[in-house]
Amino acid sequence: MRSTLYRMGRYAARRPWVVIGAWLVIAALVVAASGAFGKKLEESFGAPGVDSQYATDLLSAAGAGADQAGLTAKVVVTPLDEKAKLSSPELQAAMTQLRSAAASLPHVLEAGEPAVSPDGSVGLIRLQYPVLDELEPSDLEQLKTLSAVESPLRIELGGDLFYAFEEAPTGLGEAVGLIAAMVILLLAFGSIIAMGLPIGMAVFGLALAISSLSLVTYLIDLPSWTPVLGSMVGLGVGIDYALIIVTRHREYLARGLAVEDSVGRAVATAGRAVLFAGGTVVIAILGLAVAGVPFMTAGGIAISLIVLTMVLASITLLPAFLGLAGHWINRLRVRRVRSSHGVGWARWAGHVSKHAVAYAVSATVLLLALAAPVLALRVGTPDDGVLPEQRTERRAYDLVAAGFGAGSNGPLVIAVDISRDPAVVQPLFEAVRADRGIASVAPPEVNAAAGVASLIAVPTTGPQDAATMTTVERLRAEVFPSVLRNSPAKAHVGGQTATLADVGAKVNDRLPWFIGAVILLSVVLLTVVFRSVVVPLKAALMNLLSIGASFGVLVMIFQWGWAADLIGLESTVPILPFIPMFMFAVVFGLSMDYEVFLLSRIREEYVRTRDNTASTIHGITTTGRVITSAALIMIAVFVSFSLADDPTAKMFGLGLATAVFVDATIVRLVLVPALMKLLGDANWWTPAWAATKVLPEVRVDVESRAGVGADDGLVSE
Repeated sequence: MRSTLYRMGRYAARRPWVVIGAWLVIAALVVAASGAFGKKLEESFGAPGVDSQYATDLLSAAGAGADQAGLTAKVVVTPLDEKAKLSSPELQAAMTQLRSAAASLPHVLEAGEPAVSPDGSVGLIRLQYPVLDELEPSDLEQLKTLSAVESPLRIELGGDLFYAFEEAPTGLGEAVGLIAAMVILLLAFGSIIAMGLPIGMAVFGLALAISSLSLVTYLIDLPSWTPVLGSMVGLGVGIDYALIIVTRHREYLARGLAVEDSVGRAVATAGRAVLFAGGTVVIAILGLAVAGVPFMTAGGIAISLIVLTMVLASITLLPAFLGLAGHWINRLRVRRVRSSHGVGWARWAGHVSKHAVAYAVSATVLLLALAAPVLALRVGTPDDGVLPEQRTERRAYDLVAAGFGAGSNGPLVIAVDISRDPAVVQPLFEAVRADRGIASVAPPEVNAAAGVASLIAVPTTGPQDAATMTTVERLRAEVFPSVLRNSPAKAHVGGQTATLADVGAKVNDRLPWFIGAVILLSVVLLTVVFRSVVVPLKAALMNLLSIGASFGVLVMIFQWGWAADLIGLESTVPILPFIPMFMFAVVFGLSMDYEVFLLSRIREEYVRTRDNTASTIHGITTTGRVITSAALIMIAVFVSFSLADDPTAKMFGLGLATAVFVDATIVRLVLVPALMKLLGDANWWTPAWAATKVLPEVRVDVESRAGVGADDGLVSE
């Protein structure tokens, strides 16, 4: 592989316009196809095998008589004149006209009679749509036209349709992250051209990857949040991978190599580390399929494609840029990078090694303290009440909560199979209405021909409240069995609130299996690469500590509200059910990047000198600046996404930024040197039978100590 990468890199440097032209042609084709044939990304709610999915399936199978299987929207009104009441003839006529306009929208199955709050200040018109597969993003745009209707009413909109098709605005987070990355690269390289090459490659690769997602939807349905998370991860890893290769290229140029040879060797060494690191990230993210939730699997596939695009750009497009830049890469300097930059890292590593016990204990205690709030982690789904007040969904949510109660923002849809016992409908209706967690229940709708009945129940608490989840569980475990004990009828609780709760429960059930699978895979990979049993186990434990610390910080900010104002969080919210699994996949893959990059240098020196302490100091010295720069770029990119209105983007951004910060500082620069010192030569222990008969010889980002001549195993051309 090393010689192949060398030839690829050297060819790209020698024929830069051929490679760049090929990328431009591919990008043009993808962007054109995406614009002409691409499909909008959609949100998927359910998961197979959960009770809410049974409710959806039952209502869908019943056909037109059970429209509750589809999505809903709500039109909320209040008088522009605060003294007026909706009971006035003028406002009654305005609501009737608005209802007619809503009923005439494409795909609206039914526009319900306007409901008026007891105080007469808020009106609510519920719109029923078909199931998601029969809708398009244009339906949301048509719904938004109601806001422009001239009326004496203030009109606000909300509901499932927004959740399904409202795409988070992109651009601000990416722009802020790019600017921060440019500053960090400029400080690291001291050259405008050296800074611009990784940025140019990352932006080009990300644009191509994101554009392709609308075409991927022909193969698999992708959730609407994929571009946001994909941009976050893709931009970070793209710039990081380019940073590693450019740094190695400049080292070779400083040794006096020709540009083409330098690029080839940089791709053969650092490029191989990029392949391994990117492959690890992809494998970890694809492990999301373990959850058994289709939208998580689809999101994992999409993000993996983005990471793969960045890896390919790093070993093909970037070498072409480097060849085109030639020796100009070190020109247009804004400052001179001191050649003694490694002295500080060497001193730090030596200092930690001399006080290994104190640093190991204090760092571990700090990480455990940061991770402790995980014990209070509560998963749930943030509702529209956490959105900024300028969003119509938030204003609609507040009006409904004030006029009808918080539970009206998340009604439960109860589907009942009455094909063998139609008589259970009324007793079930009475039992649900009598439950202490239910505020009201609409009269049952019965489709006798299909053998299905449905009830719309409004909880006393809001969609994201833990008490609402308790009510759903009580209906399933106590209320339904008490009525249906001797009946063949079956009842299921559906609706968006119950669906997202069920998805969260399923993800939580699979999370231990997922974590175990990813850790096992990483231990096996590191054992093969470093021919050690102790190093991989230690790495897995440290990764768990850093991820646990990031989860703890999420609890502090989003559940407890610490520093929430700094990120524009309107109120405390539970942690989204799929956030922990997604974060674990991404962070574990990224932390493995730094692990391999650092330990490969330590291992290389240890093989040569057999001095564990000196090898650790050497590894920190040679990788400290690159790891720090790469981590700062990741942190800047991830933090920039906390500017988004969407709490989901805020959670991902801050969670990933915290994990990378902890991993690149407390773990890599404190725990690693301290534990490497304490364990000594035991770090590299492996059973003799495994070393000789089982483990293959694998080297990552290692070059011959003899120098850069022909004896380093590369093919000269």
